[in-house]
Amino acid sequence: MKISRKQFLKFFGLGMASAAFLDKLSLASPRLAAARDEIKKMKIKKIEIYNYDVPLFEPFTISLGTVSAANCVLIKIITDGGVYGIGEACPFPPITGETQESNIAAARAVREILLDKDPLNIEGLIDGIGNIVHSNPSAVAAFDSALYDILGKVAGLPLYRLLGGYRSSFETDITTGLNTPEKMAASAKKHVEQGYRQIKIKVGQNPDLDVQRVAAVRQAIGPEVKLRLDANQGWSVPEAIHALKKMEPYRIEFCEQPVKDSDIYGLKQVRAQSPVPIMADESLFGPSDAIKLIKEEACDYFNIKLMKAGGILNSLKIAHVAAAANIKCMVGCMLETRLGLTAAAHLVASQKNIVFADLDGNSEHKIDPVIGGIKIEKGTIYLPEAPGLGCDVDPAFLKKMKQF
Repeated sequence: MKISRKQFLKFFGLGMASAAFLDKLSLASPRLAAARDEIKKMKIKKIEIYNYDVPLFEPFTISLGTVSAANCVLIKIITDGGVYGIGEACPFPPITGETQESNIAAARAVREILLDKDPLNIEGLIDGIGNIVHSNPSAVAAFDSALYDILGKVAGLPLYRLLGGYRSSFETDITTGLNTPEKMAASAKKHVEQGYRQIKIKVGQNPDLDVQRVAAVRQAIGPEVKLRLDANQGWSVPEAIHALKKMEPYRIEFCEQPVKDSDIYGLKQVRAQSPVPIMADESLFGPSDAIKLIKEEACDYFNIKLMKAGGILNSLKIAHVAAAANIKCMVGCMLETRLGLTAAAHLVASQKNIVFADLDGNSEHKIDPVIGGIKIEKGTIYLPEAPGLGCDVDPAFLKKMKQF
């Protein structure tokens, strides 16, 4: 085959560039090998545990109860190489049964298990924590997030890219707690004026009152804004069916957990008769729950929360089980600061099958102690590009917190 002089020069130039690259790679390889060896030797040297309290603007009410502050726990895992990772536990007693005190006690026990271990062996470390994930999943989630933060920093990649890298931004909804129909409508309208195009409201009390709430909110936000419901187990099966049929005209995208978490058969009954798609939330903690819900055909969607699942590792497993069953997922939250929300956002951004997000926990907070992390602009979340989680906690704020 004959080639022109121009083609020859082009191929020659590519060849020279390739040779130069390979030469540089060969010079760098000893340094790369040394770096890999250092990483292999890295151990967890120290773990710091803090209470991490953030006041709310006003008490937040759902059908299961009311909270007046985000009483969280901060974990900082420090390696002997100087790399550290951070994670947040945000227990929500009405849902997970945990408290800040129980999380701190669990964290102190986990600390003894993890010291001197390889921080990159995340699967092995979470497995070694054992049944603590069942009694205090939020505490385990904090350690899990800190370990993934270290992994991202060592890899030099933002965590969402390391986990899958499907997207770098996405929309989130914002939630209005239980109140009178008029106050809930005013709150939802305010959120829309702030730029949110996805609104979630709490229901789960008297079904007829809940219908009034939905009607008032839909009228206030108009027909185009997406509207989601969360009943937090508040209805019986007949009440749920009655309420959701009455709510059909108001274009509801889905309803979360209409009945008791343990009543999988009841959830299935509601799904069969509801004109509104059903999302499992409190019925779904870990991967085994996902399999059970799929087998029973009890719901249309899954709501994954790091604080229920015990962190990113188990949440990824749930998302993969769901994808195999063609069930789309949402990632939700409790009342986390932007630290915990950033960890959850990395999960959302990494997976194609996670198509809904409910990451608004810090919207109720009076202060924001987090440096870096996600940015939220008019209902859209943008991921940080710094390695790991891409955020930290203000040292001045942390000095005020008690360390254990």
